[in-house]
Amino acid sequence: MATAYDGALPKHHKVTGTEKRVILASSLGTVFEWYDFYLYGLLATIISAQFFSGVNETTGFIFALAAFAAGFAVRPFGALVFGRLGDMVGRKYTFLVTMGLMGFATFTVGLLPNYTSIGVAAPIMLVVLRLLQGLALGGEYGGAATYVAEHAPNNKRGLYTSFIQTTATLGLFAALLVVIGTRTMIGEEAFKEWGWRVPFLISALLLGVSLWIRMQLQESPVFQKMKDEGTNSKAPISEAFGNWKNGRWALIALLGAVAGQAVVWYTGQFYALFFLEKVLMVDGATTNILIAVALAIGTPFFIFFGWLSDKIGRKPIILTGCALAAVTFFPSFHALTEAANPALAKAQATAPVSVIVNDADCSVQFDPIGKNKFDAKSCDIAKSFLAKSGVSYSKVEADAGAIAQITIGAQTFVAPDPAKLAGDERKAAITAYQDELKAALAKAGYPAKADPDAIDTPVVIAILTYLVLLVTMVYGPIAALLVELFPTRIRYTAMSLPYHIGNGWFGGFLPTTAFAMVAATGNIYFGLWYPVAICAATVVIGLLFLPETFRRNIDD
Repeated sequence: MATAYDGALPKHHKVTGTEKRVILASSLGTVFEWYDFYLYGLLATIISAQFFSGVNETTGFIFALAAFAAGFAVRPFGALVFGRLGDMVGRKYTFLVTMGLMGFATFTVGLLPNYTSIGVAAPIMLVVLRLLQGLALGGEYGGAATYVAEHAPNNKRGLYTSFIQTTATLGLFAALLVVIGTRTMIGEEAFKEWGWRVPFLISALLLGVSLWIRMQLQESPVFQKMKDEGTNSKAPISEAFGNWKNGRWALIALLGAVAGQAVVWYTGQFYALFFLEKVLMVDGATTNILIAVALAIGTPFFIFFGWLSDKIGRKPIILTGCALAAVTFFPSFHALTEAANPALAKAQATAPVSVIVNDADCSVQFDPIGKNKFDAKSCDIAKSFLAKSGVSYSKVEADAGAIAQITIGAQTFVAPDPAKLAGDERKAAITAYQDELKAALAKAGYPAKADPDAIDTPVVIAILTYLVLLVTMVYGPIAALLVELFPTRIRYTAMSLPYHIGNGWFGGFLPTTAFAMVAATGNIYFGLWYPVAICAATVVIGLLFLPETFRRNIDD
């Protein structure tokens, strides 16, 4: 582990030209990789229609999110492969390789034929490319963070590495700008048909610029000195995780810091975006603009909290952000509903919907092959209609075998009993029932989509900005914390794995998991229990076991 920093460095260290180049080159390259990675998330709804059109809409969107998550699933493996390479060969050349791999995968997504053209081969190829992206990103972040930290003076490491922390949000912001610009130039219909490919194809230009900039860099002086002396690790994976001395710090870092940081990040940026577009039915272009404005306001605070962590420590800032998230996520998303779709909020308050069913009589509302019509049980008929309509509902337990009922305000609608119907008669009864429910929902004020003129834009931006500020609190100091936990000889490998398990698995699976929880329960806010529970656990574990690291010397 790194030794204590004795304060011997000058208090007012000036940033040198070399350090500026290191920060700029590392940050720009990482911005490019995040741009590539998050394009998919921004376009999940369109990609669902392009590549998963063979299933129903709800299942297709969950599949699209699952493919989004696939890129996160392999990030820890990328961390091991490229982390080992980085600790044995060097930081610079490793993240040149990861950048090239990311650029190839992203550009190719823009060329893929869709489901209509080649059938099931289209989503398979898409998932393969997402896996390549995940592997590349698994090696990129640890290299960039380690490289910058090893160039930084001990008393400014939080500030220097905070520029790397801005890259994920800047990459998302850049992707948003390209998507918004393309949508504006060619129109929404053309964008949905073919224009969504443009942001992926443009990445080839960004790749060329980023590779050229990074080629100008020299190896990290700390690593070069160690390599010249022949003291670099020959087996960084086993040294980092094969003994309890180092392995326990990786576990503490994961559970006491990174897991909470990850779910705050993905809730505050991606889940908020999906929630606005998919649940609150705000149109995609407006959603992108709202998120972009919030990111523009909030991004400088990554630097602020990185700087502050050099003064008061990493641990209090990260754990405070997690605690605030656990306490405020539910009220924040309730407020977001009221501001972004007030008609929906009013309808939910004045005419709440409930479904009276016995769970034992219900199927799981998930159809991986798109063949289930959910018409064999009255419970399925009732719940599938609500799921497809995007209506939030509560569940009331009924006796076993009871016919399902839906209540909208004071009205009750009994579902058809499929056991007494067959063929065209059953189909006609279900259609009539759904038409009756649609009319009742419309009468109760449930909107088909959010009214753009009714959106309280300043309030929505304020809420989204608050969520981004929570992200900056937990994410700004995390790179410095992870770098400081581990010795130079295994740093790339040891910090990359907990980071990518946390952000790849705990965070990357959040949209898929949360929306599946919403689909299963009918409650549009139920998915928030996932990040809230992880944030709460991170606060407890972090307070008990996570050490403070900001005064450590990492040059050993």
